[in-house]
Amino acid sequence: MNEPVKHIAIIMDGNGRWATKRGLPRTAGHKRGAEVVIDISKAAKEAGVKYLTLYAFSTENWKRPKDEVDTLMNLLRQYLSENFEELNKNDIRICFIGEREMLASDIIEKMQYLEEKTKNNSSATLQIALSYGSRAEITNTVKKIAQKVKNGDMSLESIDEKTISDMLYTKGIPDPDILIRTSGEQRLSNYLLWQLAYSEFFFTPTYWPDFTKEELYEIIKTYQSRERRYGKI
Repeated sequence: MNEPVKHIAIIMDGNGRWATKRGLPRTAGHKRGAEVVIDISKAAKEAGVKYLTLYAFSTENWKRPKDEVDTLMNLLRQYLSENFEELNKNDIRICFIGEREMLASDIIEKMQYLEEKTKNNSSATLQIALSYGSRAEITNTVKKIAQKVKNGDMSLESIDEKTISDMLYTKGIPDPDILIRTSGEQRLSNYLLWQLAYSEFFFTPTYWPDFTKEELYEIIKTYQSRERRYGKI
């Protein structure tokens, strides 16, 4: 019997290189990549995947050239206003994880609007990692736990793995079964370091703008043929 896939995490890599290869500005790759988000979100839902987490913008991405960051933010504004309505019609809940306080106030408002508007959708959840860095997430969790111990609200002995998981941005969402990284790079880039402890990794040379639902389904099929032992024999 095939093991069901509950959660897929994806590092959407290769937008800029996809555009450069075609003689286009890097921003054209980001625009095409944003369109693929909608297609893959619907495809994952059709495959029975309940949670899809996409790495859209890392805390390190703020260090990119200002004009590229500004273009990405404007593209984000556009897609938060328009394209995600299609996901709402498909009964997909949308939520965001990351340091949203680093974003412009109008973008934060759009994010909050989408989260509120889609909160009762139940077919699937699209979780977007935006201005996200896993080390910062874990550091903030450690600080919260330390403060609770200091205040006497938690004992040192009561701290376990669940304590930590319940204080991460991803609280209440199962850890990913699958991690996919597009574009051929083979590293995690500070993404879901705690949550990916026992995930199966798939690295594809396909640039994100060329990633299709057929490739997604093939990865799911391959995953279901693997034996997951979680450290056991």
